[in-house]
Amino acid sequence: MLLKTVSTVENPSVENLLDLWAQRYTPELSSLFLLEDPLNYDSLIDANSAEGRALTVSKLTDNLLDINSQMAWVQTKTLHNYIPNILDLNEARRITQFATRVYKRLLQVYQKQSNSLALPKVRPSETASFFARHSLLSLGKPILTQLAYELEPILLVFQEQLLASKDWRALGFMTTQLKFTNKLILSYLTPVENVLLSPYLKFVEEQVCVPWQRVCAAAATYELGSLALTVVQQMIPAAEEIAQTVHRRLVQLFPNYYSRSGLLTDSDVAHSSIRDMNMFQAYLWLCVLEQSLAPVEEELINLCVMVFGSIGVKWELAEKSIQLLVVEVLDRSMPEYKSILLPYIQGIQQIFFKACY
Repeated sequence: MLLKTVSTVENPSVENLLDLWAQRYTPELSSLFLLEDPLNYDSLIDANSAEGRALTVSKLTDNLLDINSQMAWVQTKTLHNYIPNILDLNEARRITQFATRVYKRLLQVYQKQSNSLALPKVRPSETASFFARHSLLSLGKPILTQLAYELEPILLVFQEQLLASKDWRALGFMTTQLKFTNKLILSYLTPVENVLLSPYLKFVEEQVCVPWQRVCAAAATYELGSLALTVVQQMIPAAEEIAQTVHRRLVQLFPNYYSRSGLLTDSDVAHSSIRDMNMFQAYLWLCVLEQSLAPVEEELINLCVMVFGSIGVKWELAEKSIQLLVVEVLDRSMPEYKSILLPYIQGIQQIFFKACY
């Protein structure tokens, strides 16, 4: 099972990685064009206030969340080689109830976390740099740990419910359903609300398949300054850029590649591909810190074999993804760290190669 209960020890090494993990969930303010239109800055302040966040949450009523979850479940089943008109409706209803619980709790946390920003005394042309400098809208470590704590029991039950459906692709379904639900939820919100809520939705989607929390917990046995911990500290902030770079290269190599999800250039496919590249990186760092290939041997490879097969992704693409990722990671690593990385990188490559044959 990918989603596991994690206990983290409070020490400097763990705290450092928790800070780096939290930085992954900073709102993308560039899409609001704050420099070009200062009125968007006012809208951002309003939407982030207690009243503004309450208004956002009110748009996503229980019925709307339930409908979205059911729609997402049908889309997920269809993608994973199911025919919608033979879908077990009782099964769908049961699972969507748990999905709705996940989002209700998420929105409760979101509404409570208003920063109640007052408009700072800066010129309109300086508003974007103000937020960039102060990161006032970032989730931050306290909110991140609260989200993880609040959502873990619900997500674990959600996962168990999927497994109880006796579908061997259940774990892949879970991530795909959350992706579709996130997209449907955002379609009801304004651009400013999208920017503020997106980091929370990204957290939920990553939490069920990307083991960042386990990477942080694995740092507990390391002293600050140790080589293994240092390389992980340096590479986590680059994870998103690495993932995007690998995806762009895949598009260049396979411009006409088409799976059941669509072309690699399709927005939904790109989203999943970049998320998966982040997942592969997190598993690499988990192996490094745990000094074991077990997370890949016992979890990641099985998930990839099951899910890629069910959505029509050729194994050639998975292998090439790993190759490109390895090259990108090594290119960005200091020479003194490569001796630490190579045993795990080579081990992961061998695991994926064996799975192909």
